[in-house]
Amino acid sequence: MRSVLITNAKYVVTSNSTNEILESATILVRDGVISEINPTSVHEGVEVFDASGHLIMPGLINSHTHLAMSLLRGWAEGVDLQGFLERVWAAEGAIMDPETCALGTELAAGEALLGGTTTALDMYFHPTATHRAAVQVGLRHIAGPIFLDFEGIDGLKWPDRIALAKNWPASAAEIGGPHIPLYFMPHSTYTDSPEHLAEVAKLGNEMGARVHLHVSETLMENDDVRTRFGKTPTEVLRDTKILDLPTVFGHGVHLSDSDIEISLAKSASVAHCPGSNLKLNSGVADIMKYKSAGLKVGLGTDGCSSSNDLDMWAVIRLAAHLVSLNHGAKAVDAASIIRSATIESAEALGLGDRVGSVEVGKEADLIAVDLSALHLMPIHDVMALLVYAVGRADVSDVWVAGDRVVRNRILTHVDTLSLSTRVAERVKALDSLK
Repeated sequence: MRSVLITNAKYVVTSNSTNEILESATILVRDGVISEINPTSVHEGVEVFDASGHLIMPGLINSHTHLAMSLLRGWAEGVDLQGFLERVWAAEGAIMDPETCALGTELAAGEALLGGTTTALDMYFHPTATHRAAVQVGLRHIAGPIFLDFEGIDGLKWPDRIALAKNWPASAAEIGGPHIPLYFMPHSTYTDSPEHLAEVAKLGNEMGARVHLHVSETLMENDDVRTRFGKTPTEVLRDTKILDLPTVFGHGVHLSDSDIEISLAKSASVAHCPGSNLKLNSGVADIMKYKSAGLKVGLGTDGCSSSNDLDMWAVIRLAAHLVSLNHGAKAVDAASIIRSATIESAEALGLGDRVGSVEVGKEADLIAVDLSALHLMPIHDVMALLVYAVGRADVSDVWVAGDRVVRNRILTHVDTLSLSTRVAERVKALDSLK
């Protein structure tokens, strides 16, 4: 891997422990790792990126999504979560074989990278196919086996899911790509029985896995789980020992005070998806309350079939607005919101020692934001600019583990014309369902 020298950056937003912002800075990347900041000597034989007029910052981290569902963008409109599930499950059953899941993930990975997202925690069927596709595009893609009590669109029975989980580390190693932690992904406490969750927890403990699943996304979910088991979803996860493993709650909109205490005691984190939550009328997670209690809160888009895009900048802005709505304008801390999209997401996902901040020794998951657009002038407050003004079209270049996967707003590992043609052809199969 070639070394890269990123020079003359107008700003470097580090997301380090003090939220340091550097000016007129240079970053040296060797073998995919940040080796020096503001080096004193001249380095020959390195690729130089002149970052004049640009802001450099950590790549954004999408802490909850379903990438392959990009093929169902706009498919389920004007419905709540229950209506969404009914409509989308039918479409998934019609087309989502491994090849189609790979195609949808390829499309989504390209969209994500072009918008400055370098890592995604992706829950979806056929993870071997989706992971291979995302890695080929250049995304740091955290996938893992899905667990459901019933046969999903992948046609797997429970023993098959356990077998897939046992073989997953070898499959991921064969595919390669940027480092990812091991994850198991039971869908939820309403689609996975306590007995099955306990089995996942036991296997996860044996294999050193982390867990990601949907938790308290809606009040209806909470009511359903309490009716069936006499507990909240969080209490079910505690009692089945899922929470003995590092766990990321997808959504976590309706956590009680007791749920928060349990989550803190068990080192769980929340992936906040404000756009999807509002669009499906699921509610508004009080992330200030969660953060104040000590919970780590990452940001996520959810899948394109509910949020319609993978734009983390829109998520960042909406998260800030909802804090203002819930707690008043003075409660909004722009730096805290950016941390939720970078280092705090990295820590929640188990990657905080590798990515999420611009620091020596971290892998070079970096993005360059072009500051030349009129809507980014003038700059009085860098963090406010990132939260309220920057958009994905302002991202010019992206590196993942030092690999320049976006160059001058163009993906370097995929032919977008070929991709768009393949997508258009495949989704014709949905015409009969309209």
